[in-house]
Amino acid sequence: SLMVRQKAGLFDFKEFYAFMYRWLTSEEYTVDEKEYTEKIKPHGKEIFIEWRARRRISDYFRFYLQVTISVLGMTDVEVAKGGGKFKLNRGEVRVDINVFLEKDYESRWETSPTAKFMRGVYDRYVIRGRILQYEIKLRDEAVNFSEQIKAYLALEARKFA
Repeated sequence: SLMVRQKAGLFDFKEFYAFMYRWLTSEEYTVDEKEYTEKIKPHGKEIFIEWRARRRISDYFRFYLQVTISVLGMTDVEVAKGGGKFKLNRGEVRVDINVFLEKDYESRWETSPTAKFMRGVYDRYVIRGRILQYEIKLRDEAVNFSEQIKAYLALEARKFA
């Protein structure tokens, strides 16, 4: 599990949302939004979003990212910069990324007890090295995604500081 956190920074929430979505789709992930809730609180808006992003690697493997985005105390602010005024948001952002390597995601090996047993043998002995390679690649992609999010938020904060 990876986490990105920014406290009380300036950013454009709509752009931030679009940036993360574009990054995932550019990496050929299919993104399903499982939840999107907004609550108005005295200290600002609270937003909770859960995405499930999947990418087919082969008939047997699929990368799966569970992305949870939380924004606390989000308020609208207007910032004057370079002779222009910009409508932005201020708030605490947290993004959690959990990764899973899905094997036999179409349940082709689940047709009988014998097939299930053979799948276990296949995973443990035949393709163990490939599983490890894919797990490393998936972890690297998640780290890259989290680094891109951090860089985006840092750039937004500097741009309007």
